[in-house]
Amino acid sequence: MPRPWTPWVGLLARLLLGGVLLAAGALKIGNLGESVNAVRGYQLLPWSLTVPVGYALPILEIVVGLLLVVGLFTRWAALAGSLLMMAFIIGIASAWARGIAIDCGCFGGGGAIALEAALAAYPWEIARDIGLLLCGAWLVWRPRTPFALDERLSPSRRLRASTTADRP
Repeated sequence: MPRPWTPWVGLLARLLLGGVLLAAGALKIGNLGESVNAVRGYQLLPWSLTVPVGYALPILEIVVGLLLVVGLFTRWAALAGSLLMMAFIIGIASAWARGIAIDCGCFGGGGAIALEAALAAYPWEIARDIGLLLCGAWLVWRPRTPFALDERLSPSRRLRASTTADRP
């Protein structure tokens, strides 16, 4: 039997992950060139893929963030958000391990920074993304949360409502 607080943990996880993704995408969408440069800074993808990834990433973050904030397709949006967080963790850890000193570009910007600044930031950026990954994992496991559109639009909910309305 689920504990009474678990839906509220889910709501917090949904709003936190969704809000961060929405903010990150919104801050990058106005300057897609910076987003492309941030992707290039990691030196992980072939040059030809950095433009489509740099353009698509803010859009994907906004869409996934919006879905999470409103609670629509929560499990799938949380899975997508979790996969994004895993990719970000791998990217940051890879840059750190290879001694590449870049701003993560998580909320816009990106590009080269002082090595000391990068070495100080990388552990915190990875920790933040692990926390957000855990939010996503929680929602994949328990996608039902208060104030979510999923519950309002669920066919099983409509069926339950119509069968109880038919009772005398």
